[in-house]
Amino acid sequence: MAGPPDQPDPAVPAHPPPLTAGLPPGRRAQALARPGPGSCHDGAVTWTAPEVTRYDGPWPEGERATLQEFLDFQRATLLLKCAGLTGQQLAERALPPSELSLLGLIRHLTNVERAWFRQRFADEPVEDVYGVQLAFEETDPTRAAADYARLTEEIRQADAAAENSPLDATFTHHGQALTLRFVYVHMIEEYARHNGHADLLRERIDGTTGE
Repeated sequence: MAGPPDQPDPAVPAHPPPLTAGLPPGRRAQALARPGPGSCHDGAVTWTAPEVTRYDGPWPEGERATLQEFLDFQRATLLLKCAGLTGQQLAERALPPSELSLLGLIRHLTNVERAWFRQRFADEPVEDVYGVQLAFEETDPTRAAADYARLTEEIRQADAAAENSPLDATFTHHGQALTLRFVYVHMIEEYARHNGHADLLRERIDGTTGE
């Protein structure tokens, strides 16, 4: 599905809400994003990605709650790898000749959240947030705050699209019947793979290591 031109969304706030904003209480992972210092008048320099605290147990019982916890943990890990960095740092392609950047990963995973939960599973009539390649290629440090906020909002809407459906609920993708359970497992794998990239990028940017 082709997306619209890659333009900032005025509906997305410059300072993103917490990752768990709008989610019902319960055993979901708590990834708490506090507003970063500085203003967004020059997003490349003065805005910094919020600090993030990942939920660390106790872990829930039951398949659905376990899948949600692990997905939320992986989501929070990506944001943790971005915490404290400016837009300029997030957009840095720190592992040449690769075009990967932390901002590109944020934008790519925004697309992936929307594609699997809203476009494919829930069959919502929404377009891609970014063009597939543009997510990586057209990163703009001055729009980093808006891109970050867009990911956290897309996570909220993805969870809302799935929360009232059983794991065995099915949909068809490329002629194959898939379940919501498949979506959760795939999204955990998707984040885990890219969090490995994020580990390397963050270390190259400022030397920060850790899970």
